Amino acid sequence: MARGKPPPVLSLTPLEILLILNGWYYAAYFVAEILLFIYKSLLLPYAHANLALDLVLLFLYLGVEIMRIFFGSKGNLTQRKVPLTISLMLLGPSAIMAVYYLLLQTYVLRLEVTINAILLVFYVFELVLYIVGLMSFPSVFIAD
Repeated sequence: MARGKPPPVLSLTPLEILLILNGWYYAAYFVAEILLFIYKSLLLPYAHANLALDLVLLFLYLGVEIMRIFFGSKGNLTQRKVPLTISLMLLGPSAIMAVYYLLLQTYVLRLEVTINAILLVFYVFELVLYIVGLMSFPSVFIAD
Protein backbone atom coordinates (compact mmCIF):
# COMPACT_ATOMS: atom_id res chain seq x y z
CA MET A 1 0.00 0.00 0.00
CA ALA A 2 1.49 3.30 -1.05
CA ARG A 3 1.89 6.03 1.50
CA GLY A 4 1.29 9.60 0.69
CA LYS A 5 -1.52 12.01 0.42
CA PRO A 6 -4.96 10.47 0.05
CA PRO A 7 -6.84 11.38 -3.10
CA PRO A 8 -8.82 14.60 -2.75
CA VAL A 9 -12.52 14.30 -2.05
CA LEU A 10 -14.20 15.93 -4.99
CA SER A 11 -17.83 15.07 -4.39
CA LEU A 12 -19.90 18.19 -4.03
CA THR A 13 -21.57 18.50 -0.66
CA PRO A 14 -23.95 21.27 -1.84
CA LEU A 15 -25.11 19.05 -4.71
CA GLU A 16 -25.72 16.12 -2.37
CA ILE A 17 -27.64 18.31 0.07
CA LEU A 18 -29.68 19.73 -2.79
CA LEU A 19 -30.48 16.26 -4.14
CA ILE A 20 -31.62 15.08 -0.70
CA LEU A 21 -33.75 18.19 -0.20
CA ASN A 22 -35.16 17.79 -3.70
CA GLY A 23 -36.06 14.18 -2.92
CA TRP A 24 -38.00 15.20 0.17
CA TYR A 25 -39.55 18.17 -1.62
CA TYR A 26 -40.62 16.03 -4.55
CA ALA A 27 -42.25 13.50 -2.20
CA ALA A 28 -44.28 16.33 -0.68
CA TYR A 29 -44.94 17.71 -4.17
CA PHE A 30 -46.24 14.35 -5.39
CA VAL A 31 -48.62 13.97 -2.43
CA ALA A 32 -49.80 17.58 -2.86
CA GLU A 33 -50.45 17.04 -6.57
CA ILE A 34 -52.46 13.87 -5.89
CA LEU A 35 -54.55 15.74 -3.31
CA LEU A 36 -54.98 18.67 -5.70
CA PHE A 37 -56.14 16.31 -8.45
CA ILE A 38 -58.73 14.87 -6.05
CA TYR A 39 -59.82 18.41 -5.16
CA LYS A 40 -60.02 19.48 -8.82
CA SER A 41 -61.86 16.35 -9.92
CA LEU A 42 -64.51 16.88 -7.23
CA LEU A 43 -65.05 20.61 -7.66
CA LEU A 44 -64.19 21.40 -11.27
CA PRO A 45 -65.63 20.03 -14.52
CA TYR A 46 -62.57 17.89 -15.22
CA ALA A 47 -62.84 15.66 -18.30
CA HIS A 48 -61.98 12.06 -17.42
CA ALA A 49 -59.53 11.76 -20.33
CA ASN A 50 -57.66 14.90 -19.23
CA LEU A 51 -57.60 13.75 -15.61
CA ALA A 52 -56.25 10.35 -16.65
CA LEU A 53 -53.59 11.99 -18.82
CA ASP A 54 -52.48 14.32 -16.03
CA LEU A 55 -52.30 11.46 -13.53
CA VAL A 56 -50.36 9.18 -15.89
CA LEU A 57 -47.91 11.99 -16.59
CA LEU A 58 -47.55 12.59 -12.85
CA PHE A 59 -46.63 8.95 -12.24
CA LEU A 60 -44.17 9.01 -15.17
CA TYR A 61 -42.73 12.18 -13.69
CA LEU A 62 -42.31 10.34 -10.39
CA GLY A 63 -40.31 7.60 -12.10
CA VAL A 64 -38.06 10.05 -13.95
CA GLU A 65 -37.47 12.08 -10.80
CA ILE A 66 -36.54 9.01 -8.73
CA MET A 67 -34.04 7.90 -11.39
CA ARG A 68 -32.63 11.41 -11.73
CA ILE A 69 -32.04 11.81 -8.00
CA PHE A 70 -30.58 8.30 -7.72
CA PHE A 71 -28.11 8.75 -10.56
CA GLY A 72 -27.21 12.27 -9.42
CA SER A 73 -26.43 11.11 -5.92
CA LYS A 74 -24.56 8.03 -7.14
CA GLY A 75 -22.49 10.05 -9.60
CA ASN A 76 -21.70 12.71 -7.04
CA LEU A 77 -20.70 10.34 -4.24
CA THR A 78 -18.62 8.03 -6.44
CA GLN A 79 -17.16 10.94 -8.43
CA ARG A 80 -18.21 9.33 -11.71
CA LYS A 81 -19.17 11.36 -14.74
CA VAL A 82 -21.48 8.81 -16.39
CA PRO A 83 -24.18 8.65 -13.67
CA LEU A 84 -23.94 12.41 -13.23
CA THR A 85 -24.41 12.88 -16.98
CA ILE A 86 -27.43 10.55 -16.95
CA SER A 87 -28.90 12.61 -14.14
CA LEU A 88 -28.17 15.78 -16.06
CA MET A 89 -29.95 14.38 -19.13
CA LEU A 90 -32.95 13.41 -16.98
CA LEU A 91 -33.09 16.98 -15.67
CA GLY A 92 -34.49 18.07 -19.06
CA PRO A 93 -37.62 15.86 -18.95
CA SER A 94 -38.09 16.74 -15.28
CA ALA A 95 -37.98 20.46 -16.05
CA ILE A 96 -40.38 19.98 -18.99
CA MET A 97 -42.83 18.15 -16.72
CA ALA A 98 -42.57 20.89 -14.08
CA VAL A 99 -43.34 23.49 -16.76
CA TYR A 100 -46.25 21.33 -17.94
CA TYR A 101 -47.74 21.25 -14.46
CA LEU A 102 -46.97 24.96 -14.06
CA LEU A 103 -48.61 26.15 -17.28
CA LEU A 104 -50.19 23.52 -19.49
CA GLN A 105 -52.34 21.15 -17.45
CA THR A 106 -56.12 21.45 -17.68
CA TYR A 107 -56.61 23.46 -14.49
CA VAL A 108 -53.73 25.22 -12.75
CA LEU A 109 -54.23 26.45 -9.20
CA ARG A 110 -52.14 29.15 -7.53
CA LEU A 111 -50.74 26.58 -5.13
CA GLU A 112 -49.51 24.54 -8.10
CA VAL A 113 -47.84 27.61 -9.60
CA THR A 114 -45.98 28.15 -6.33
CA ILE A 115 -44.83 24.56 -5.78
CA ASN A 116 -43.77 24.14 -9.42
CA ALA A 117 -41.84 27.42 -9.37
CA ILE A 118 -39.96 26.21 -6.27
CA LEU A 119 -39.22 22.93 -8.06
CA LEU A 120 -37.84 24.81 -11.07
CA VAL A 121 -35.58 26.85 -8.76
CA PHE A 122 -34.23 23.55 -7.37
CA TYR A 123 -33.55 22.43 -10.95
CA VAL A 124 -31.62 25.59 -11.83
CA PHE A 125 -29.36 25.23 -8.80
CA GLU A 126 -28.84 21.54 -9.54
CA LEU A 127 -27.97 22.32 -13.16
CA VAL A 128 -25.22 24.69 -12.04
CA LEU A 129 -23.85 22.16 -9.56
CA TYR A 130 -24.02 19.33 -12.14
CA ILE A 131 -21.87 21.38 -14.48
CA VAL A 132 -19.41 22.19 -11.68
CA GLY A 133 -19.27 18.50 -10.76
CA LEU A 134 -18.70 17.37 -14.33
CA MET A 135 -15.86 19.86 -14.72
CA SER A 136 -14.22 18.99 -11.41
CA PHE A 137 -14.46 15.19 -11.40
CA PRO A 138 -11.49 13.40 -12.96
CA SER A 139 -12.02 11.72 -16.30
CA VAL A 140 -10.56 8.46 -15.09
CA PHE A 141 -10.49 7.42 -11.46
CA ILE A 142 -7.43 5.28 -10.70
CA ALA A 143 -7.48 3.26 -7.48
CA ASP A 144 -4.30 1.92 -5.87
